[in-house]
Amino acid sequence: MTARERLIESAIELLRRNGVAGTGLADLLEHSGTARRSVYVNFPGGKSELMTEATRTAGRLMDSTLASIAAGGDQPLVAFADSWKQTLRASDYAAGCPIVAAALGRTESPSAADAAGEVFGAWQTVLAGRFRAQGVGDDTAESLATTVVAAVEGAVILCLAARSTDPLDRTVPMLQQLIAQHTSRPSG
Repeated sequence: MTARERLIESAIELLRRNGVAGTGLADLLEHSGTARRSVYVNFPGGKSELMTEATRTAGRLMDSTLASIAAGGDQPLVAFADSWKQTLRASDYAAGCPIVAAALGRTESPSAADAAGEVFGAWQTVLAGRFRAQGVGDDTAESLATTVVAAVEGAVILCLAARSTDPLDRTVPMLQQLIAQHTSRPSG
């Protein structure tokens, strides 16, 4: 793994745990095992550029996961929530979504927050496409996709605060009911 890749991987993990403001350059260097020079060679814009690239990379990783879930069986929402529950438990409820962390870090890194907006938009596009394939009209598909992303991300935040997956367990069935009301066949 290159120094650039190690820095991005470390930035994603530290974003999930500490947010943009809570992640210092020293933390990134220690976690990645790279030299200070590596940051500026690979990211001339410094920490902000690194956080932006970490946000985009995390988004791309989740894009492929979300696309495969959306293309899968009848329960993509359940699969998505289950993957979040595994992630939350594995971190002992200490690590959330790096995209949310980037969005909340606008004062520290406006470009990372902008990248977060792009990532959320991409996720909504994937989900809206699935809803359209199920016979949902364009406007409703877009609204459903936004609702799903907002509800799941909000539930993840509540899970972190409660140190429990109960918020996801409660949110998913309600989203399933909402989606089923708008699709030609029941959906996850």
